[in-house]
Amino acid sequence: MAVSSESMALRALIHDRYSELMARCRAMGVPVHDDAGVAERIRRTLLASDFAFDTWLRQPQLLAPQGLERLRAAGDAGTRIDALKLSADEGECMSVLRRFRHAEALRLVFRDVNGLDELSDTLAATSVLYEALLGAALGWGEEALAARYGHSRSHEGVLQRMVVLGFGKLGGSELNFSSDIDLVLAYPHSGQSDGHRSLDNSEYFVRLGRQLVRLLHEPTVDGICARVDLRLRPFGNAGRLALPFSAMEQYYQSEGRDWERYAWIKARPVAGDRNAGKQLQEQLRPFVYRKYLDYTAFAGLREMKSLIDAEVARKDLADNLKLGPGGIREIEFIVQLTQLIRGGREPSLRVRGLLPALTACEARGHIGATRARALREAYAFLRRVENRVQMLRDAQTHDIPEDELSRERIARGLGHEHWEELEQTLAHHRGIVSEEFAAVLMPQGGRTASAPVEDVILWRQACVGEVDAAAAEGAGFVPGGEVAEALMKLPQAAAVRAMSQPSRDRLDRLMPQLFIAARASAAPVACLLRLCRLVQAVARRSSYLALLEEQPAARKRLAGLFADSAFLAERVIVQPLLLDDVLDPRIDQIPLKRADISAEISRVLATLDEREAESELERINEFQASIAFRLGLAFNDGRADAVATARRLAALAESVVLAVTSMAERELIAQHGRLPGEGSGFAVLGYGSLGGEELGFASDLDLVFVYDGKRAQAMSDGARPLEGARWFQRLTQRIVNWLTVLTRAGRLYEVDTRLRPDGSKGLLVGSLEAFVAYQRSRAWTWEHQALLRARTVAGDPVLCAELADVRREILAVQRQREAVLQEVSGMRERWRAERDRSHAGQMDLKQGRGGLLDIEFALQGLVLAGAAQHPHVLQVTANAALIEACREAGWLSTRQAEVFARAHAELLRRSLACTLDLRSRIAPRDGALDALCEEVSQVTSDLGFVFYRA
Repeated sequence: MAVSSESMALRALIHDRYSELMARCRAMGVPVHDDAGVAERIRRTLLASDFAFDTWLRQPQLLAPQGLERLRAAGDAGTRIDALKLSADEGECMSVLRRFRHAEALRLVFRDVNGLDELSDTLAATSVLYEALLGAALGWGEEALAARYGHSRSHEGVLQRMVVLGFGKLGGSELNFSSDIDLVLAYPHSGQSDGHRSLDNSEYFVRLGRQLVRLLHEPTVDGICARVDLRLRPFGNAGRLALPFSAMEQYYQSEGRDWERYAWIKARPVAGDRNAGKQLQEQLRPFVYRKYLDYTAFAGLREMKSLIDAEVARKDLADNLKLGPGGIREIEFIVQLTQLIRGGREPSLRVRGLLPALTACEARGHIGATRARALREAYAFLRRVENRVQMLRDAQTHDIPEDELSRERIARGLGHEHWEELEQTLAHHRGIVSEEFAAVLMPQGGRTASAPVEDVILWRQACVGEVDAAAAEGAGFVPGGEVAEALMKLPQAAAVRAMSQPSRDRLDRLMPQLFIAARASAAPVACLLRLCRLVQAVARRSSYLALLEEQPAARKRLAGLFADSAFLAERVIVQPLLLDDVLDPRIDQIPLKRADISAEISRVLATLDEREAESELERINEFQASIAFRLGLAFNDGRADAVATARRLAALAESVVLAVTSMAERELIAQHGRLPGEGSGFAVLGYGSLGGEELGFASDLDLVFVYDGKRAQAMSDGARPLEGARWFQRLTQRIVNWLTVLTRAGRLYEVDTRLRPDGSKGLLVGSLEAFVAYQRSRAWTWEHQALLRARTVAGDPVLCAELADVRREILAVQRQREAVLQEVSGMRERWRAERDRSHAGQMDLKQGRGGLLDIEFALQGLVLAGAAQHPHVLQVTANAALIEACREAGWLSTRQAEVFARAHAELLRRSLACTLDLRSRIAPRDGALDALCEEVSQVTSDLGFVFYRA
């Protein structure tokens, strides 16, 4: 401690108190050894805390070598509480508990001010201290009550124990030095005690609760042990002190308020029957964390903040470290708001402590790294100052003392030469927090934003059926006929009429804001028509309306999207959950590779309470829709090119097929058992756009299913055994059904299985031996072309490897180049004649002359003709990569490869853009497109293909 700049008053205070302590030790015969800087540490503690001075005066033995060793010890109070000898006499028990608390609290001060603990250690150790005291006091109360009334039991005779739930900072293991402890008391079941003087459980646990509070909270000559606050229980002070779980659940289902959801975020069992406490938490989790994204949490936060602001104004608490502007509570609200909105979908956010929760929000990308760092630094600084304010006199206060000496002590204890220096740092952090909180609670253009009078009037007219085309056009929506009709229909929709009054008020505030957003978009009429459909779709889900009202950024982006992309707009209307992706469209936070996507699907499924097929499929649907939608946003915005987008969509589909296959295997094994042998003996081949890693936004999946023929006659080992061939047939049917079934979250994919051997006439799933025989002796050239794009996407690794070997063997046979080119050309010509929708003004991007299929067929012809000499080329199935492979093999010149690559990327870009606009892949002809297609046609002709005859 640098004493050079201490005030004389502070120097005298420390000197006098140190001298008084030494005199007290001499008088009590307590030896004090000034070794290893003991005196300096004692002085530093006296600088920071009057409470420490008072405790040493009362318990001077804590300055003896053994006492100082206890103060320096790293183990928390939980390691010493069991050594307490609690007398059966209540008064003596209370005295022992208080002396223990004072000694352990002194230890916390000593270690904190001398730099032996970090802030997180101090907060955690404080929490452990009070948990230990609660456990000891509850144990004493249970014994005392059991001696008089016996033990509590349920009606079935099962022993019952109280559950003590800690809330607030105790629940978060981040308790202040002199904080009160927020508790809720409960017990599992109704019943009565088993003693001679029996008590009903309702009375039994109320008495036990009163005893617990008395032991800890009642003042004695030794002070108090803990300030206990039970006002967070159901019905507050008007409610019973302890309730059974059933009553708790009923209360929160019917009476629970938003602020109680925030309170339960940090709740955890801290004493008594902790396992039962965890069961209660699980019962109440749906109350705290909603199944869908819950933007109604804003309303609860705003209400709590208004109450706090009123208290701050009434009590002049502007400088209050906890409740004042930029204080600790605002940081907590920022983090907890994110937890409540998203915690129902993302269990990783269900974290109790503030700093762990902030880290979880940052890890999931919901709070940016820069914001998280600023909030983390501000929180640590505020909590450190708050703790030192409370350590000063063991007072439950969050206000900085006004006298200069106390301020000097706090500042110097925290390493600042002067109070003004600390005050400046404090103001800096509080200013940052205030800005962050204001941006979250009241974003510019959010709930409080005003709308032009004309827009408010337009919506009011719509509500009474008085909007016509002229009124819509006057508001900027030309032509106005469809808009007027849509606006008048919306208030009359059944879902809108059934709205609660708060939801209807929210809608009335929102609609004028949507008019503004639509009018500013590139296509006002189309945008507003789609927005009206969305509002009708989400009318019964107030959370989505809250999102649009509270988040102007989401509103603006939604309007832009609805104007730009009919396809993505339809996805949002059908699956409003995608509104969250509109708000946060980044792709840097989503998995893009197959392994990462599969891992994320596993993580998502692991969040389900029950692993059963229907809920798993629904969650996979939601996940698939979200990732595909974000990929669509990225492509639509120009943040991802067509080739990368198509590849990522294919990786997504592959991961989904893998997940559904695993689910189907698990369900089938549960019903019918396993077949003998290692692995499943089953594989899924992806053909077409999936196999070629070139999937579109609305592409179906071409799948072929194969099994190990050696298991066809084997029987499964379950209670209802199946023969192998039938087992694999059931598995395949289940996979196809689950991929295509319509769930509440939509449908995953359409599936086409016609590329299997013998097409629609063949078996849905065939043996490997049958597959090989067909490909070798009966397959047409076009089927070998299709096989070029095939790859395994799910199944038994051993069988997948066998299929890869078979594919390579079949495709690498020696072929006559001229015959191959002739057959490929003939097939291309037939396809063009049957499917090409091009005409003078429009170009079929896939089937038209010089289109995508010309490139694809040319590549396939080259590979079939030359694979015998260059079998390594067969490892590639994607067209973009195949172009380069053909160039390296010498089948394409550098210029020809460049033409193909450039044309492929541009045609794919235009095709995806057509899909996003809900158009078939037919584009208006223009000079650039015609020139590009002509280049492709010239290259295919130069290669020897005759795709078009004069």
